[in-house]
Amino acid sequence: MGHLDHATFGWLTPVLSYVMACIGAALGLRCTVRALGATGRSRRNWLVTAASAIGTGIWTMHFVAMLGFGVTGTEIRYDVPLTILSLLVAMIVVGAGVFAVGYGGGRPRALFLGGLTTGLGVASMHYLGMAALRLHGAVHYDPVLVALSVLIAVAAATAALWAALNIKSPIAVTVASLVMGAAVSSMHYTGMFAVSVDVTPSGEVLPGATAMQFIFPLAVGLGSYLFLTSAFVALSPTAGEREASESAQRPLESAAR
Repeated sequence: MGHLDHATFGWLTPVLSYVMACIGAALGLRCTVRALGATGRSRRNWLVTAASAIGTGIWTMHFVAMLGFGVTGTEIRYDVPLTILSLLVAMIVVGAGVFAVGYGGGRPRALFLGGLTTGLGVASMHYLGMAALRLHGAVHYDPVLVALSVLIAVAAATAALWAALNIKSPIAVTVASLVMGAAVSSMHYTGMFAVSVDVTPSGEVLPGATAMQFIFPLAVGLGSYLFLTSAFVALSPTAGEREASESAQRPLESAAR
C-alpha cells in the first residue's frame, strides 16, 4: 500500500486551489445574476459565460490540488485526452444546470434539477480526472466516501444556484462564493480521502504527461481566463446601470429636439 500525500508542497496547493474555486464561483454567480436581468441573446451569453467560469474554476481547483498529490513508490502521470474530457464534461454538465435555473423562473423544480445536474457534473469531472491518473499500481476507492463526495457536490451546487437566484448584492455574492469554494474543496478532498493505492514497483515508463508538463501550463492558462473574464464582468454595466444611463439620456434627447 503506497503512502498518499495530498500536500507535497505544503499549504500552497490547497490554498491556491481554494482561491481558484472561489474565483470561479464568484464569476459564475455574478454572470448568472446578470443573466437573470437580461433577455434573449444577452441572457444566453451570460449563462454560457457563467457555465464556463464555474466549470473552469472547479477544474482548475481540482488539478491545482492534484499538483500536490503524490504516492510513495511510484511516479504519477496523466492521460491527456481523459484530462481534457474532464474539463469539457465540467463545462457542459454545469452549463446544463445553469441553463435550467436561468430559464426556470426560480421554480423549485428547476433549482433541484439544476443543482442535481451541476453537482453530478462536478463529481463526474473529479472522477474522470482521477481516471486519468497513470501510476505503477492499482487505485481503489472507499464507496462510502465516494457517495459522500457526490452528495457534497450536489448540495454545494444547489446552494450556489439558490444564491444566484436570491442574492444580488456584491458583498453577499462574495460570501456565497467563499462558502461554495469551501464546499467544492471539501468535495475534492473527501473524494481524495476515499483513494487508496496498491503500488506495484516497476521500471516501465508510464504513459501520459507529468503534472508540470501538462496540468500546470493548462491550469495557468485557465486561471488567466478566469481573471480576464472577471475584469470584463466587473467593467460591464449592470441592467440597473444601463437603465439609469438610458433615463439620463432621454431628457438630453428631448432638449435637443
